[in-house]
Amino acid sequence: MDAHELRERQEPLRRRYRDDPKAAATPVRATAEFAGELAAGSTTPHGSEPDTPGVTTDVAGWAGTVRAGLHPATGGAGADACSGDLLMEALVACVGVTLRSVATARGIAIASATLRAEGSFDARGTLGMDRDVPVGVTGVVVTADLVTDADDTTLERLAATTERYCVVGQSLREPPRIVVRRAG
Repeated sequence: MDAHELRERQEPLRRRYRDDPKAAATPVRATAEFAGELAAGSTTPHGSEPDTPGVTTDVAGWAGTVRAGLHPATGGAGADACSGDLLMEALVACVGVTLRSVATARGIAIASATLRAEGSFDARGTLGMDRDVPVGVTGVVVTADLVTDADDTTLERLAATTERYCVVGQSLREPPRIVVRRAG
């Protein structure tokens, strides 16, 4: 897709959203579930041994169900996806798509890109050991190594614009509201 085709695809949407701002409100969602505890020696839907019985959640995703569980730093065996890693995956996916969209719109040629999202969490916060230790991934940096002829100023502007328009990155600025209620 080139800049012309991207603008051509987006222009009717832009016009619609200018005429009706409420139409731009776009729902996104994810679902997960768990039920009961796995019996000792039972297998998971993936056929592997359970990581920590009863401390997993099956997340429905585009590529199929992913079983999330405890990170080894918090008592998991490492057989299940860590939610922090899943967060980094969502972030790097969003940065990649946003960066490519911005580059396309600006006519910046990129032969290839490798993106990496990295951060860390202090397990003491997650384990409730110290209220002064933050809970969550901190120090997050997304690095995009590009094969391009673009100059440094163009790459700086590309980074700034990508950061501004990355939905996942911007969503991390405000914590989600968690609602727990009885099913029924």
